[in-house]
Amino acid sequence: MTELLTAAQMRAIETAAIESGQVTGLELMERAGRGVVEAIFEEWPELAKTSGRAVVLCGPGNNGGDGFVVARLLKEWGWEVEVFLYGDPQKLPQDAKVNYERWEGRTRDTADLARAEIQHPDVSIDALFGTGLTRAIEDPGLWELLWAHDDADDAWEMRKWGSGTDIVPPRTVAIDLPSGLCSDSGKVLGGVFSQHGRRCARSALTVSFHSNKLGHVLSEAPAYCGRLVVKDIGLGPEVASAEITKYSERPSAPLLGKSDRDHKYSHGHAFILTGGVGKTGAARLAARGALRIGAGLVTLGVPPAAQMEVAAQVTAIMLLRVEGADGLTDVLQDERLNALCLGPGLGLAHARNLVPVALSAERSTVLDADALTAFADDPSALFGLLHENCVLTPHGGEFARLFPDIAKKLNEVPTKGPAYSKVDATREAARRAGCVVLFKGPDTVIAAPDGRCSINSAFYDRAAPWLATAGSGDVLAGFITGLLARGFEPMRAAETAAWLHVECARIFGPGLIAEDLPEQLPTVFQSMET
Repeated sequence: MTELLTAAQMRAIETAAIESGQVTGLELMERAGRGVVEAIFEEWPELAKTSGRAVVLCGPGNNGGDGFVVARLLKEWGWEVEVFLYGDPQKLPQDAKVNYERWEGRTRDTADLARAEIQHPDVSIDALFGTGLTRAIEDPGLWELLWAHDDADDAWEMRKWGSGTDIVPPRTVAIDLPSGLCSDSGKVLGGVFSQHGRRCARSALTVSFHSNKLGHVLSEAPAYCGRLVVKDIGLGPEVASAEITKYSERPSAPLLGKSDRDHKYSHGHAFILTGGVGKTGAARLAARGALRIGAGLVTLGVPPAAQMEVAAQVTAIMLLRVEGADGLTDVLQDERLNALCLGPGLGLAHARNLVPVALSAERSTVLDADALTAFADDPSALFGLLHENCVLTPHGGEFARLFPDIAKKLNEVPTKGPAYSKVDATREAARRAGCVVLFKGPDTVIAAPDGRCSINSAFYDRAAPWLATAGSGDVLAGFITGLLARGFEPMRAAETAAWLHVECARIFGPGLIAEDLPEQLPTVFQSMET
């Protein structure tokens, strides 16, 4: 898996490389600057063929040093470059100060930006703070500067859509992160200006180094980062750590395949409980997902009154009558039912009665929707029943009902960084619950009680906005249940299911409804074989 780093983890990797003699800080800064220039020319190839004009906004730390390298390299390319510095050049960190001195052009204070000689540059570069921002931007002059940077981006969008303006506004580029974003949480840091709406620089292109940061894929960040590019600056691999968060990545095809010597019982038997009459659709979606993802058998547990409704809708999926808690106890005497799913369309009263019975069987279990909300008045009662083979799959509202104190911290407007992130919240929830928690959203975070954590990001090249449709979460619950039935351990089942869920949506595209998701799995599996 690709690692996602906090600002502190990135600094530790750089420091270790420098202290070992592998590289110097100046060499890293030079490589970063060259990476930015490469990324600009890769994103806009036409700019490499001409002598353009650039404005570079440099900050008081090493991000500003990267900006000075970019300015020098563009000038050497033949560009006209104007540099503005926020802060005292004499107080720059050592490596940044060296690159300030290597830049032989004029450097002006950011307060003079309104009087810039280059009013409509081909590229404007935000090298103000990057991953180094630890508090809200309170300086009124700098606040206006960020507004100007943002407005330039708005004008570029207007031009792109044919507004008729003759002005060619700047393409905006951020080094590491657009200024105003917390690098660990992806949140905009708010301060005394929050009453006017928290503001952050927006960029058409964000260039990071070595590895993506958590803040690139969480919360608000993708709306500000534009296209995200990571450039290699020659650092070695990190030391594996349970505290490193990773991307959920494409699973291997053999992991999902079946042997020609297998039979249906080799791949488990998923058992999914439905709600009553008129409330069985969500569980049927989950069952279809479990079957398509490869569970050997899938059975729906149905209340007596809903049997005819379900029987008229399913074929390969089996049906078993379940009447109340006693009926479920009897059904679970069959130990071949090795993975359970409760919640989709189950009903709150029904869920409160059945969840304790299901959990007492100690089978691999997915709890979703009503199975979570049913315990909103006493989450600790649920936590006392859970075991290590459970997976909880809350969306934001369900998460807040089960973990109200954690959700409160997560939803606070941060004024300093590193801010409390969705990764922090999901890890804390998993420790409290004692099982895997999959916190849904376009930035789905999956955490285990031992600290393992991954993010299934549906942003940038993997954006899948069509997943915001009724029933898609039920299908995801079914995917996880099917993989648990096949013998996947809970963390791997949740990660794999989340990745496949997004991939199914991307293959189908606009117009997606939940029923379409399981039917894309054969195409996804075939593509993984090539």
